Amino acid sequence: MNLAYVHPVTYQVRYKEVPPGICEQRDDIKSISGYVDVSAEEHMFFWFFEARNADPTTAPLTTWINGGPGTSSMVGLFQEIGPCAIDADGSVVNNPYSWTNASNLLFIDQPVQTGFSYSSTTSGYINLEDGSIIPTTDDSCPAEEVTNGTCGTYSNPNDLIGIPVSTSAAASAFYATLQGFMEAFPQYAREGFHFATESYGGHYGPVFAEYIEAKNAEQGSGTTNISLETVTIVNGWINPLIQYAAYYNFTVSPGNTYDYMPYNDSAASTLYSTVYGPGGCVDQLENCIATGTNSVCAAADNFCLNYVENFYDEVTGRDEDDIRELEPDPYPSESYVKYLNDATVQAAIGAYVNYTEQSIAVAAAFNTTGDDGRLDGTTTDLLALVERGVVVTMVYGDADYNSNVSPLSLLPPRFHMLSRNQANSKPGNWLGGEAIYNSIRVPGSPTPGYVNISTSDLVVHGQAKQSGAFAFARIYESGHEVPYYQPLTALAIFERAINGYDIATGQDEVNRDYVTVGPAKSTYREGNATVMFALVQSGEETVVNATTYDHVMKGESAPSRQLLAELEALGGSGGEKVAVGNATAFGGVLEGLKEVGKEKEPIHLRKRDVKVRGGGSMLDEVTGVEGNVFVRRGLDDLGI
Repeated sequence: MNLAYVHPVTYQVRYKEVPPGICEQRDDIKSISGYVDVSAEEHMFFWFFEARNADPTTAPLTTWINGGPGTSSMVGLFQEIGPCAIDADGSVVNNPYSWTNASNLLFIDQPVQTGFSYSSTTSGYINLEDGSIIPTTDDSCPAEEVTNGTCGTYSNPNDLIGIPVSTSAAASAFYATLQGFMEAFPQYAREGFHFATESYGGHYGPVFAEYIEAKNAEQGSGTTNISLETVTIVNGWINPLIQYAAYYNFTVSPGNTYDYMPYNDSAASTLYSTVYGPGGCVDQLENCIATGTNSVCAAADNFCLNYVENFYDEVTGRDEDDIRELEPDPYPSESYVKYLNDATVQAAIGAYVNYTEQSIAVAAAFNTTGDDGRLDGTTTDLLALVERGVVVTMVYGDADYNSNVSPLSLLPPRFHMLSRNQANSKPGNWLGGEAIYNSIRVPGSPTPGYVNISTSDLVVHGQAKQSGAFAFARIYESGHEVPYYQPLTALAIFERAINGYDIATGQDEVNRDYVTVGPAKSTYREGNATVMFALVQSGEETVVNATTYDHVMKGESAPSRQLLAELEALGGSGGEKVAVGNATAFGGVLEGLKEVGKEKEPIHLRKRDVKVRGGGSMLDEVTGVEGNVFVRRGLDDLGI
């Protein structure tokens, strides 16, 4: 690898120019990948692509990171916004909707031990149960793991030096990686900077952005000023207190716009009291806010994960990222993982370790502080960005269960004072991210209404509302990774935002007085025509037997029995689970780079992204209630 830049105090940059065809197909567009050695224990992988439709020396610079914590940004590159994807045969195909159509694009694997980033290295293999790395004491590998094809060199999961334990702690290495790249490649450095992120990026985006602004104010010697112009957050996990509660609202009342109701009254009552009952999810999260202690916050988050979010997984067998799909959900394709572990590809990009999509070590480190259940300044940082004039765009796919947000009017009265701006929130209407959007309104700014998002195909793929530089978009027929499900719309929103135009039409230049005028509610309903009640395997559709499906809903499958037993031990019976909804065959309306008939390999974990189990296994141990007695209560007991 080439050595491009050595910082006099802290870091160096190693890189390779990536040959055309490894990802970007055009030979006139440069691609660079490598490492910023932030410290002796932090070697941060990056992959950069020049813009397709502009002079790369003057084109905007956008950095994309995925969430997790511990999810590789190669997810975003190969499944969402990068210039290529990998098809079912392992071949590289062009992505015509790449965000490189509008900007230079930099992907960073962070924190350390995520994706291709590493601390120290070890020989090892992947545990197929949960995706964790099992180090070996020598260069040998068990015969069965050789057969599985996971033996290789990995970042040592037992080397915890450098792994951050919170969003705030991860900001410095991200900032140093940006500094290293800009110093090594000044032709791409821009004082104006665009930042895009997804999922756990609802934590990363606001906190990292504010860290960058703080470092700019310090004007440190030998650093490049990074002036934020836009922050784009896709299906972001921003406010755990609101978003954990929204799992009830999305599945029960008022329900989702796909007319899919997974629970009967008994199950709905169980879930409600698990969320709002004494000692339940809300109480524990509020205790986390009040105390701020790691043990309290970790216990709260584990409880909410296992008994609120995971309730849906175990009872329904559906994909959290797209409620229309059953598990195993083959979309988006995981073919790129095998591709990135090909020796020729790794040599071309200068990879120092084998690729993993999800770092269990990073997830475990964040879990020690309960970071997933903390605000960590996310909402106050977003408000500060908006007040500073940074264009902030929140984009949510409406088929995503994982990061849906509850309107405040659907929550108990004590939720209505969650922040100093919460009183400005308008009554909730549809389960979407506008609850958080409304809660961080800039004082004195006009209240926007919903308008249709227009795109070149003349099809309405969603609605948006925008007040000044602050925008929110609901995207129809879209799961968690919006640029995958609705690539044309996602690219249009991104391009409009970075160029200073309204995200709905791209026709109006945005200033502080700009506001969309329309109804307060986004009322479009897709219905359940695309909700899948059949498994697609080996290219053939196998309709789920109604009796078997009913057994799963009644808690007669092993996972459901386990969950119900745990709930019973905490104070009550969950009751039977009955499927409600029209068992309509999957309509196949999703477009893009999908592979029909290919199962996802269970060891590759995604979602928010660690909060979902690969192959049905639970990543976090069940954490009981400490210091509280959890009492099961029904809807009548709560006065609802």
